[in-house]
Amino acid sequence: MLPAPDRVVLRNVRQHNLKGITVALPRRAMTVITGPSGSGKSSLAFDTLYAEGQRRYIESLSTYAKQFLERMPKPLLDALEGLSPAVAIEQKNPTTSSRSTVGTATEIYDYLRLLWARAGISHCRKCGAVVKSDTVQGVVDALVGGAEPTSIAFPLPASAHRPDVEVAAQLRAAGFVRAQVDGGVIRLDDADAERRVREGAEVLVIVDRIAPAEANRSRLADAVATAFNEGDGMAVAVRNGDRRRFSEHPTCSTCGTPAPILTPTLFSFNNPRGACPGCNGFGAVLEYDESLIVPHPDRSLADGALDPWTKPRYEGRRRVLREVARAKDIPFERPWQELTDKQRRFLLNGVAGRFVGIFPFLQRLEEKRYKQYIRVFLRQYQLAKTCPACGGARLKPEAISVTVADRTIAEAAALTATELQAWLGGLQLPPFQQQVAVHILRELSARVSFVNDVGLGYLTLDRLTRTLSGGEAQRIALSNALGSHLRPPTWCVPAH
Repeated sequence: MLPAPDRVVLRNVRQHNLKGITVALPRRAMTVITGPSGSGKSSLAFDTLYAEGQRRYIESLSTYAKQFLERMPKPLLDALEGLSPAVAIEQKNPTTSSRSTVGTATEIYDYLRLLWARAGISHCRKCGAVVKSDTVQGVVDALVGGAEPTSIAFPLPASAHRPDVEVAAQLRAAGFVRAQVDGGVIRLDDADAERRVREGAEVLVIVDRIAPAEANRSRLADAVATAFNEGDGMAVAVRNGDRRRFSEHPTCSTCGTPAPILTPTLFSFNNPRGACPGCNGFGAVLEYDESLIVPHPDRSLADGALDPWTKPRYEGRRRVLREVARAKDIPFERPWQELTDKQRRFLLNGVAGRFVGIFPFLQRLEEKRYKQYIRVFLRQYQLAKTCPACGGARLKPEAISVTVADRTIAEAAALTATELQAWLGGLQLPPFQQQVAVHILRELSARVSFVNDVGLGYLTLDRLTRTLSGGEAQRIALSNALGSHLRPPTWCVPAH
């Protein structure tokens, strides 16, 4: 017998069709359980070894945590010694969702989202210019050096324009003395200051007027910080009538278009903040297809060429179809494929009196999608087509406008695991971004390596998990188990 620390011992196992067997499994070795069908391979691996490992793990948790986990029955055996954390990988693909991809299943996409959120460069979705956020230090560096005095101000927030609020009085109470209203400077303690502030199209509250010399750097920084704080992240520097606007919020440096703050959820197609509004993050939309509506183009209208109206409940639609065909001189007995393009377009999309084309008819039925039979009826005439809004990327334009090394996250997800590993190996980031992303890149590279090590380097990260074979899904689970860093592992992988 092997020494106790180097073996897993099962004594007198009687689970299912096992007849009191005792077996010792060596650690740090691959053990294959083989035999004819019904000999008890799965009973030993899954129903005994794995079940006992899971049961012991769950028993170690608190009573509160146990209520959320599936409880496994205790297997029939006298003793099980030297058991480590157990991982069972089934021989089937359990995924049916269209939201799960190879990237999300292996957690590689989660680390990609972190990388793009921390080291990504945002571009304006309108003009393509770089989007940046201003900081107090950056604003001071941009202003210091001029000879003319500069007024640091902030635009009056829209929330202050209320008839029941004395704006000028509140600004005076906060310590502000002057404001620039439609280009002219006024004192906030003037008799008509309240009226002018209320009626002004543009109101800039002046925080300080200062010569932007090197010696005044500290005072300038205080003024800019106050302007950001009071102006909801906006500050304006006025010098000789010229204005420079600064924003703590991400804003296009060319056209001023605002951009969202980069967070991991912005790059998640499973989150409303990042999912494309056109397809809700699926990358495809369901559209009615003529080939499904007219499955037999060699049939005539009389023989039921328009399949939806062949159903018994649409007898009235068939009568209207016959009437409009007679009125529009459309041959009712001629095969669909022999009708002119104009006639086919009318039957599919036209509206005339009581007649509604087949496409508008089906679209109107969507108002009753809450009824299951309507959903089933409509679905048989729809095909999944690439979303025109995102081009299949699943994400909002704001997310697709962010790049790392000139590559968007959608382009990275379209790479195979082998290609992604090569790209990560040659990735060159600026020093600051490299420092921020060093831990993310290490974990990301490790996850990609595990996928390549189990032989799935040919899969793209945006491949739907439900399209994988059973063996591919099994190896995906194996790569996840390798990434969990369990030591030492006890694997339960059935032999084919």
